[in-house]
Amino acid sequence: MDDAAGEEEASMFETSHVLGALLASSPLLARAWDRCAAANAAASGFVHGEDGGTVYVGFSGAPAALSAAGAAVAGGGGLFVPVGLGGDATRRIFAPLVAAEPDAAAVGEQVAVQALALQCFLKLCGSPDFQILLDQIRGKAVVFTGHSLGGAIAALVTLHYLCISSSSSTFGPAPPVLCVTFGSPLVGNEALSRAILRERWGSNFCHVVSQHDVVPRLLFCPLDTVPAHIIVGMQLQQWPARTHHAGAVTAVTARVADTDRHALRQLIQTHVGAVAMEQKLADPAALSGGPYRPFGTYVMCSPDGAVCVDNPTAAVQMLYATFASRCSPGLESPEVAHSCYGDLVLKMPQHLLVKRRLRAADAPATSNYDAGVSLALEASGIHAMVRALATEASTARHWLKTSKRAGRRPSLNCAQLATKLGRITPCRAQIEWYKALFDGELGYYDAFKQRRSPKKFNKANMYRIKLGQFWDGVLAMLDAGQLPHDFHRRAKWVNAARFYQLLVEPLDIADYHRHNLHRTRGRYLTHGRERRYELFDRWWQEKGCAGVRRGDVASSMSSSAASASRRRRSKYAGLTQDPCFWARVEDAREQTESARSERDAAELAMKLEELQEFEHYSGELVASREVSVDVLAPQSSYTLWVEEWNQLKHRDEVRTILL
Repeated sequence: MDDAAGEEEASMFETSHVLGALLASSPLLARAWDRCAAANAAASGFVHGEDGGTVYVGFSGAPAALSAAGAAVAGGGGLFVPVGLGGDATRRIFAPLVAAEPDAAAVGEQVAVQALALQCFLKLCGSPDFQILLDQIRGKAVVFTGHSLGGAIAALVTLHYLCISSSSSTFGPAPPVLCVTFGSPLVGNEALSRAILRERWGSNFCHVVSQHDVVPRLLFCPLDTVPAHIIVGMQLQQWPARTHHAGAVTAVTARVADTDRHALRQLIQTHVGAVAMEQKLADPAALSGGPYRPFGTYVMCSPDGAVCVDNPTAAVQMLYATFASRCSPGLESPEVAHSCYGDLVLKMPQHLLVKRRLRAADAPATSNYDAGVSLALEASGIHAMVRALATEASTARHWLKTSKRAGRRPSLNCAQLATKLGRITPCRAQIEWYKALFDGELGYYDAFKQRRSPKKFNKANMYRIKLGQFWDGVLAMLDAGQLPHDFHRRAKWVNAARFYQLLVEPLDIADYHRHNLHRTRGRYLTHGRERRYELFDRWWQEKGCAGVRRGDVASSMSSSAASASRRRRSKYAGLTQDPCFWARVEDAREQTESARSERDAAELAMKLEELQEFEHYSGELVASREVSVDVLAPQSSYTLWVEEWNQLKHRDEVRTILL
């Protein structure tokens, strides 16, 4: 608590208000809105042009709304259902996002986006004009923008552009791309939000939302209660060419006009409030509302200014608090609130020129930080001095403070972990010393398995357990969201995890076989491996380095051997580069023993084939010096297996099969 208070007192400004003021005073929003208006007027899918050295591409949601008008009149079933990105048509387009959620089966949710926006995006993506545009803007600063459904399409285009850019330059900086949406409906589920954070793309999205706009908040409601005609109809109302279309278009716009506005507001307020409460409690079992959640930075704007919130939970809270306030009766009309963005981007910069004075009621505390929060509340349209808004103001004040600290707290946890890593390093050094003691005789794997030198064994075992507890604690913090979302991509931690894995996993394998767990539970590779090692393998692969993949053992060995053959070392590695090497050796020794007593020719041939594969794999590792010297120790399990295998190959029935 003291740290948090000190951090607040040290802040001269409230970050969300400062960023909002900076954004509102820049020409970015006005230029983006001009491109949106041009796209809506043209209704040709998209328009683009260069302004100030930046390419602005505006997308229209009119084609999507026009195609969905008939379904919206009939009830809109299926227009906004979530569609997973793991299908054949979308996996290639959004590959990094799908790969960023490897445990979808475990969490019960895969990356998904709303059907209507995805359908329109896929149609757009297949057009020659769009592919030409992608070629033209490659390498340039670009802003994708759109209003209403056009904003949802712009968000998917941005994700696609980021995906293809990241695949062409794994370690390069993020492409100079920004997505600015105005009044866009929610696009994806929580799995998509997590994937975007893990790819470090959250800062590439800026969603501008007016205080009483229903469209950005409507998909928080359960899908069976969502009046789809509201989103479709409001998009068509922004389209000048709607007068040339009759039938379903006229029907859906008329239905919007006939909607009970009070009931609509109550529906949204109820379900956005429920989602806000669910996130406040952080209770997954209390999942409520629709499947969609926010991502990126949300700009809550009113005629008084703008506030930026980049924490997803705080964004939900602010969407609820600003919508629940009723201090601007002129914006009660859903149509007006959804079409007011042109006026807002003009009024906000003008308002920043007016000197505002905070009254005592607005700033109950005397710190600069609290004064900044009060300015942020005013900018978002919530006036703390209005008694009727006391609850909303209190909630919004809390979450503005939380959103400011939320981005720092995981980073502070990460810094504290770095200190703990330094303290645990001596444990790692002790195991390295233990390894060096036995490298020349039988190797530290076999020494640990046989409990050679009990006193040294006990120390090494204690350090092994301590290191495992540390890394399990790291993963628990990562699972709980207490570390940065890109933690597993930071070189410091990927390298530290890899070194720990190469050094200690052989001891875990030795312990597993020393207790004969391979006989009671099953093979180490399939039944005994700790989750942390599987995650570390994945981290190493995502870094772009060669590693052993999970899954089919034969294919992973083949891949590792091929990588080893391309990297020829001048001396043996300090640690064997396949962390599961000793588990494979143990399997090979058992297979060799089984082959000795096998009488069935077909079964013997299968076992010999597997042994030959391991012989080739291990031979490549040794030839390329991707193993440590302990592997070749005179009494090591690997050396003993080589002798056993050579003896087996000299048997007549085996020689016949191998030939």
